[in-house]
Amino acid sequence: MNMRPRKQQLLGLFPDSLVLTHGARQGAIRYLTFDDGPDPEYTPPLLDLLAKHGVRASFFLVGEKIERHPRLVRRILDEGHLLGNHSYSHWSFKNMTTTKKLHEIRSTDALLEAFDGRPHHLMRPPHGYVGADLLWHFAKVRRSFAYWSYDSLDYQERPTDALVAQLRNSPPRPGDIVLMHDDSDRARAALSVVLPEWLIDGHLFDVLPGEAG
Repeated sequence: MNMRPRKQQLLGLFPDSLVLTHGARQGAIRYLTFDDGPDPEYTPPLLDLLAKHGVRASFFLVGEKIERHPRLVRRILDEGHLLGNHSYSHWSFKNMTTTKKLHEIRSTDALLEAFDGRPHHLMRPPHGYVGADLLWHFAKVRRSFAYWSYDSLDYQERPTDALVAQLRNSPPRPGDIVLMHDDSDRARAALSVVLPEWLIDGHLFDVLPGEAG
């Protein structure tokens, strides 16, 4: 299983101020990130697990779900996690006009601002697709996309034991941004096993650096 896709390595050639793919390689900090929530079934037990171990993470939320589950968004923030922008509808940006893409981003920023008071947020596009138009726009307005350097592959429908084995065999390195999801129980189930092991091994976790203003 390739948990470090070449596409992400190529994105790392962009400056961190535009495309964030990893944090500092020195030290022991890794960055857990969760896409596609908030989900009333799967996000609460994941938050319980993170709280149990004193771990903070970053949640890239979908605008439509923010509107449906505001109390869950408030809980994510109140427990010390970072709110990120994962578009409004979660439709791929691949065939969208620039105007539509910006509407998706701005609508979700506005929803998130009601919780954390920040007008802009780190943005992770659905399915990882941006396009040259958005890269150019973000460069002009000095905003950042947040990608990842370590793909947990938790979206693949495999037994928990297989995901656990994979995470044990190739754990995240210092500075890695770990891609996971909270629209199923796969990430929580695997982390319930490996997260305590990682902490014992001295791994530290925090919210993503370079928060938008």
